Amino acid sequence: MALFESKGGANFANGDDELEKMVVSTIEKSGCKLRRMLLLPPDHTRLNSYAGRITEMIWERYCSSCQIDIMPALGTHSPMGDAQLELMFGAKIPKSAFRVHDWRNDVVKLGTVPADYIRELSQGRLDYAVAVEVNKLLFDGYDLIVSIGQVVPHEVVGMANYTKNIMVGVGGSDIINKSHFLGAVSNLETIMGHADTPVRRLFNYGVDHFLGDLPIVYMQTVMGKDPATGGMAMRGFFSGTGGDAFERAAALAVEANLTLLDEPLKKVIAYLDPEEFKSTWLGNKAVYRTRMAIADDGDLIILAPGLKEFGEDPGNDALIRKYGYFGTPHTLKMVEENADLRAGLGAAAHLIHGSSEGRFRITYCPGDGMSMEMVRSVGFEAASLDEMMKKYNVASLKDGFNTVNGEPIFYISNPALGLWALKRSFK
Repeated sequence: MALFESKGGANFANGDDELEKMVVSTIEKSGCKLRRMLLLPPDHTRLNSYAGRITEMIWERYCSSCQIDIMPALGTHSPMGDAQLELMFGAKIPKSAFRVHDWRNDVVKLGTVPADYIRELSQGRLDYAVAVEVNKLLFDGYDLIVSIGQVVPHEVVGMANYTKNIMVGVGGSDIINKSHFLGAVSNLETIMGHADTPVRRLFNYGVDHFLGDLPIVYMQTVMGKDPATGGMAMRGFFSGTGGDAFERAAALAVEANLTLLDEPLKKVIAYLDPEEFKSTWLGNKAVYRTRMAIADDGDLIILAPGLKEFGEDPGNDALIRKYGYFGTPHTLKMVEENADLRAGLGAAAHLIHGSSEGRFRITYCPGDGMSMEMVRSVGFEAASLDEMMKKYNVASLKDGFNTVNGEPIFYISNPALGLWALKRSFK
């Protein structure tokens, strides 16, 4: 397991020229004779990862001498349209270069993670084996497979990317569903922001035991807010064939992406960019990423102008509409009593993650794409987006503490970019 590039720091900023040198160096150090290359970047829901620009750099450098296919690591997300592809990857790459991952139908089973290991990871809470499935395109004779993405706090695995980009991003339904449920029963608060978690160990097991012969190289970024510009800056770039690059990136992500607070927050306002967040499946990052910081009987108000659905996948959307975000005991009871939810454990996990467990209020403010009645039907409170946008004018708010009409609030312009928690949680 080799470490190819490792550069960054909490106050570091990578420019394009330096980044391109590291990207090219990574590919050259792989030692592969490049005739066919497969790129696995995230989709537009990781717009701020800089993975789109890295993909474009590789295309521009190697497309004339090497066949390059690009398969966005969608996981369960909807396929990307042309506008989303151009938003993420630019207009230079022809649409014919892109492949779509179908997590239900285009996967091949490689093996099984035994139930004994899942019992160990879950401390006896779960008793099932897990099928390791990935998209069959990975086995189509590529000389190099480049997994590209951002290491950032994540509600299921602790820190996103690395083996998750393979096991979930281009994985199949069994490991996606069961890994998410493993994360849910393992307690989100003990997972988020940590590199070594039960779900990470499951993903590493799957890659190490069943994909060891594939020529996979990982390119991982760490992004952070630039206080001077308000935009995003690349705080680090880490690449290699194993866990060293991920562990270094995860350590930096703790510095760059965690906001640790002295006291719980009574009112949090989170804004969901309509280009990025069209579902509660994604928009609930506002819940996942703040729940460790919100006070008992506090308020989370989610401004969601682009909201139009619950799940990114029709099947998951139907399960959310049917069972709703009503907390862990209710969800576990529904899993026990209903075969459709047992077959969709990823959705069940999402329902647990998206609930405050009755500890604080979650109020969604949808745009024209969804009614307030529909929001309330799945267990959230609802309020008028227009009224809330007038009361909390995001153009005049800064990330962090603000005072609006004498009321102290905490504003988050993009909940996908970090994790907010109390200092005592990370001692």
